[in-house]
Amino acid sequence: MVLVQLLVVLGAIFLGARLSGIGIGYAGGIGVLILTLVLGMAPGSIPVSVILIIMSVIAAIAAMQVAGGMQYLVNIAERVLRSNPKQVTFLAPIVTYIMTLLAGTGHTAFSTLPVIAEVAKEQGIRPSRPLSIAVVASQIAITASPISAAVVAFSGMLEGKGVGYLTLLAICIPATFMACMAGAFVAQFLGKELADDEVYQERLAKGLVSLRDKTKVAELPATAGRSVLIFVIAIAAVVGYATAISDNVGLIANPTLGRDEAIMVFMLTAAGAIALTCKIDTSDVLSAATFKSGMSACICVLGVAWLGDTFVSGHIESIKEISGSVLQDYPWMLAVLLFFASMLLYSQAATTVALMPAALAMGVSPVAAIAAFAAVSALFVLPTYPTLLAAVEMDDTGSTRIGKLVFNHPFFIPGVVTISTSVALGFLIGGVVL
Repeated sequence: MVLVQLLVVLGAIFLGARLSGIGIGYAGGIGVLILTLVLGMAPGSIPVSVILIIMSVIAAIAAMQVAGGMQYLVNIAERVLRSNPKQVTFLAPIVTYIMTLLAGTGHTAFSTLPVIAEVAKEQGIRPSRPLSIAVVASQIAITASPISAAVVAFSGMLEGKGVGYLTLLAICIPATFMACMAGAFVAQFLGKELADDEVYQERLAKGLVSLRDKTKVAELPATAGRSVLIFVIAIAAVVGYATAISDNVGLIANPTLGRDEAIMVFMLTAAGAIALTCKIDTSDVLSAATFKSGMSACICVLGVAWLGDTFVSGHIESIKEISGSVLQDYPWMLAVLLFFASMLLYSQAATTVALMPAALAMGVSPVAAIAAFAAVSALFVLPTYPTLLAAVEMDDTGSTRIGKLVFNHPFFIPGVVTISTSVALGFLIGGVVL
């Protein structure tokens, strides 16, 4: 029976990968239905807090986008990239990392990928190099963002182990950022030089490669900067409040709002403040690209995390018995497990909610769990993730292409290097901090 249940889970994940996008969540729901109503398993827990946090954060980001804030950030990113274009392979992941860190969603990379590709082309640099590591950085930064659903969910799990929210960030931020730089270093040596690439030369001869019209300058609404300021203040408020109510600081005893509820309140308040002070049409928020992608993420987390928790909860004792000693003897194996799970679950938050509770219940130490946390970002392995596909589409030189063997694409090596380095640094930094 266990084998049948496992096949249902794997089948649902495979179906979700085929459907892609919001279909991943649909397939998760189908899997839960079969496991519960057909095979008689008890339904697992629904990650309600994670979903509500995603909704709240996306509501604020979408309002900021409508007010022109996203374009404001893109303009800043473009100035950074063009300030030292020869180093675009290192600057690109810094830009996407910081934007994801602040926004709590890797989908902010969509707006900067065209700029990265153009800067690389103008410098004769193979665009696949900065694009690949930029996409990877936008994914792994989720595990370091103060407002990402994955970090908030994992932080809640660690509280019972005596590890606070700020301690988690103090380990994850430097580990993931330095790992991105290691990935960038490797990326700059991958692939032929652009001038020597036969595909690029063929596309160039056919007139399929174009450069940006530098005379076109997008006009920003006067409210753009104001919306960004409001959003940044909200993030600062989230971090400040979480610090004040933490057991280590204890400035606020018996807080009225818990950390999760505070994130929702601050984000919705930020959205309201942007709507009022920037005078946006709130109906436009519903059609904003970030709002659509965020709501899709909610459905994906609902379906996949529920599916994973249903299976894991039903067999938690057996999993502990089989895996407990292995993970205790080889704690780095948790990173391997999370790596392969996330490449199928397609969500850092869903992978975290589905597997981390079981890992901690098996006796995995907080240091090992935090170090392995970056491995939930292996969304680049299968070349079907939206930001990865966008990078391929936006590179008209043809250098960022998917090979015939599926896995031989330019994102794989920088991604594996980045995650491996982050896990190693997590153990190192975690050992010092904890």
